[in-house]
Amino acid sequence: MEIKSFASAIAQIAEEKGISPEKVWETIEMAIAAAYKKDYGKKGQVIKAKLDSQSGELRFWQVKSVVAKSMIYSEEELEKLKEKKVEEEGKEKIHFNPEKHIMIEEAKKIKPKIKAGEELEIGLEVREDYGRIAAQTAKQVILQKIREAERESILSEYKSKEGQIISGIVQRIESRNVFFDIGKTLGILPKEEQVPGEFYRPGQRLKIFILKVEETPKGPVIFLSRAYPKLISKLFELEVPEISSGQVEIKSIAREAGSRTKIAVVSKEEGIDPIGACVGQRGTRVQAVINELGGEKIDIIEYSEDPEKYIANSLSPAKVLEVKRLPKNKALAITPEDQLSLAIGKDGQNVRLAAKLTGWKIDVKSPEKTEGEKEEVEKSKIQNIKSKKIPKS
Repeated sequence: MEIKSFASAIAQIAEEKGISPEKVWETIEMAIAAAYKKDYGKKGQVIKAKLDSQSGELRFWQVKSVVAKSMIYSEEELEKLKEKKVEEEGKEKIHFNPEKHIMIEEAKKIKPKIKAGEELEIGLEVREDYGRIAAQTAKQVILQKIREAERESILSEYKSKEGQIISGIVQRIESRNVFFDIGKTLGILPKEEQVPGEFYRPGQRLKIFILKVEETPKGPVIFLSRAYPKLISKLFELEVPEISSGQVEIKSIAREAGSRTKIAVVSKEEGIDPIGACVGQRGTRVQAVINELGGEKIDIIEYSEDPEKYIANSLSPAKVLEVKRLPKNKALAITPEDQLSLAIGKDGQNVRLAAKLTGWKIDVKSPEKTEGEKEEVEKSKIQNIKSKKIPKS
């Protein structure tokens, strides 16, 4: 065997499949052991092979488990088990198989210090000629084990990337799902995680959020998202150094994908303007995020520990005159008459997003309407008093 050429081929396979060369060597050894067992072994035997990566030398062993008498079923116990037709629960005993097991007394003759429960390796004669069936068995073992190793590698890599964004290329569109080439494998963008009104075409490169990674019988499945709110925070992390360094923090996000997003930011260091840092010089930073999202509008507001100030900020770009806190986590925001429609937004979107962002149920009214409601209440009270019957003295 030309071991240098063989080692080079293994290194190439490892690189292509994204698995370690050691794993490929281990797979080759398992395949050789399977071929040996097919032609020269017996049923039940555990054969182990070792291929020296430097010299190309092959060695074989038969592996047997060392057992004591108390660890195996006696003939009487076996008879009882046959009658019951079930194994007794709680008993950790085995059916002795001379091809798999060896008694402790025999094992000590080969290796004096060995103990029950350990494994004994018994050297086997080296064979170099194998039949067609053995070769086919070895091939199947290699393909299966490399496929398994590749799946494990993909699962491990992308599981660690859950909650992150990556760049992907649209490969194909099937039914309502979009498949992205994300490097070693394909990721799936389900319909519910797509941005309404966003169109995808093969070859298009987009940034996508890794939502979750699931292991299935067919291999790992990577679920992607373009609609998840955290996609926004991750995009800002890429564009705003102050966020990635922790000087500015995104406290909350409210998003209606494809239409509008509100983010609340706060500075962790004095002298840093959180809104200015996110907007960037001439709006370059926020514009880069908007462009990645296909023109989705983004409102950046300053977070405050004071709920009234926070609610007023959240209704931006509308100006708020006053915020009144009400029972049951409700708030009333009073805005000028000419700002009322802006505060509410188209189809109530602005106030709806502000409520999601702050966690408060927000009602928006103008001072005139508020005063009018007060007058109505007062009139109602007076009317009630007048309508009451005054008892005769």
